[in-house]
Amino acid sequence: MSVWLNIALALAVVAVLGWVFRFAGQKATGNNPYFRDMPYAVAFGFALAVVLILAGVWLYFQPAANEQGVPAPSVIFWRWAVHFVAGSAVAAFLFRLAGRHVGTGASRKLFRQMPLTAAFGILVVLIYAVLAIFAAFIAPHGQEQVFAQANVVPGGNPALGGNPEFPLGTDQIGRDILSRLIYGAQNTVGIAFATTVLAFLLGGTLGFLAAVLRGWTDQILSRGVDVLMAIPSLIFSLLLITVASAWVTGTGLTVAMVVIIAVIDSTRVYRLARAVGMNIVVMDYIEAAKLRGEGMGYLIFKEILPNATAPLLAEFGLRFCFVFLTISALSFLGLGIQPPLADWGTMVKDLSAFINYAAFAPQIASAPLLAAGAIALLTVAVNFVVDWMLHRSSGLKE
Repeated sequence: MSVWLNIALALAVVAVLGWVFRFAGQKATGNNPYFRDMPYAVAFGFALAVVLILAGVWLYFQPAANEQGVPAPSVIFWRWAVHFVAGSAVAAFLFRLAGRHVGTGASRKLFRQMPLTAAFGILVVLIYAVLAIFAAFIAPHGQEQVFAQANVVPGGNPALGGNPEFPLGTDQIGRDILSRLIYGAQNTVGIAFATTVLAFLLGGTLGFLAAVLRGWTDQILSRGVDVLMAIPSLIFSLLLITVASAWVTGTGLTVAMVVIIAVIDSTRVYRLARAVGMNIVVMDYIEAAKLRGEGMGYLIFKEILPNATAPLLAEFGLRFCFVFLTISALSFLGLGIQPPLADWGTMVKDLSAFINYAAFAPQIASAPLLAAGAIALLTVAVNFVVDWMLHRSSGLKE
């Protein structure tokens, strides 16, 4: 009960600070409209942000271990998080700075208009792409290679059960975690990308087809999509993959997963493509193309698709994130990417036992967080890029 009482007292203090902040701002600025019209919720948010920043600074400078030498996991993990955010900001700034001076005129202009978040997202996506493409050359060991030493803890410290040859340790059957993380970029990201492309080819083509033909074609396709969208996608995927597992195993089950997720996710793409296509087919240049006698393929790929590129590209980024997370969730449940392929979702499940070391060896407990962090980092990076693309395509200015 004392924990809840402390939280309530802290919120009460923040509430008072918010009122004081707004009142002091009004008096100090002669009742400036900014402070005069400021809602109390905004003032509360400012006060809460200041308190959280001060609390974060206080936690960062706390000792990493007590007098008996027992580590403080919260302090250590918080320091890692701060260092990662600071390092990411510096890397994104340098990447954007380099982009403004290197490259073509169009690319330099693009980097000059790019916010720091988008630069960070593009940098992360490029790093993941390099890891995925050149995994066989970057990884120190093969993803299927099994060593005699199993459950080697991360850190490489022999006193704690580590091995310098395996800086991130080995899993329960003796496979190098670092190598499997790198190959996970190739498998998880690569399969998610292929699934998203397949979903867009299917959903986009049918959506544009429905927008151009309309009539009974539109009705049949739209009602079929309504039926598929009425069922929660993750539950539907689990059901279909479970059924498919009765006929296929191993790589075949992975292929079945790709097809199932692509078909289910194409329903969302269909809705967007149809809506965008409906707005385009009523334009005069579409009617002019029809009068010229242009065929269906010309109308879709030469007239509609080029004018629908911006929203579809933004949707591609969002769909990729959803597909990526769905595949990781299915792999965590044992129905996604199948062994011996390395996969981040499966690694989170397999390495979860290392969490038990958090109380006295946080560097060991970080093993499952690496795969989970790789999933989260790519998701955040892609969303940063998508947000920037939506901002650019909407015509909004800062």
